[in-house]
Amino acid sequence: MVETVWVELSKRFPFVELDEFIVMPNHFHGILVLTDKADCRGESCIRPAVGGGGSNQGEHKVRPYGTLKGTVGRIVQAFKSISTHEYKIGVEKQHWNPFPERLWQRNYFEHVIRSEKSLNKIREYIAANPSQWETDPENPSVQASSAALEKSLLL
Repeated sequence: MVETVWVELSKRFPFVELDEFIVMPNHFHGILVLTDKADCRGESCIRPAVGGGGSNQGEHKVRPYGTLKGTVGRIVQAFKSISTHEYKIGVEKQHWNPFPERLWQRNYFEHVIRSEKSLNKIREYIAANPSQWETDPENPSVQASSAALEKSLLL
């Protein structure tokens, strides 16, 4: 379901091309390419500047409330919102296991890829991510093993 929502983002946002991605058991990695059809360029697509306001207003006054059209934030917001909605439908109608917490973390991590070398390195990282799952500190099995080891060392 998450993969389907991701793949369909380019239909919703025609200025987006999708590159390497992977759906992991408890996280997601994906590369978005903003084409020349985007209304913004570079950093402004990630954190658009807002005019006006003095230096004493603080970030919450300088940055807009909500998410501006055509930004990475809007794309990620749509991805999380649509996938959460689809997940709730799956739980209700297809009896998927309900997730005990939030489906997605509150924010997201982004990185502007500025070179072909960096792009290829990140593609390799994403493609290799599943092979790292057995030792990933975010893997609940690894966390349980670490906790059990720590407890046995304390005894």
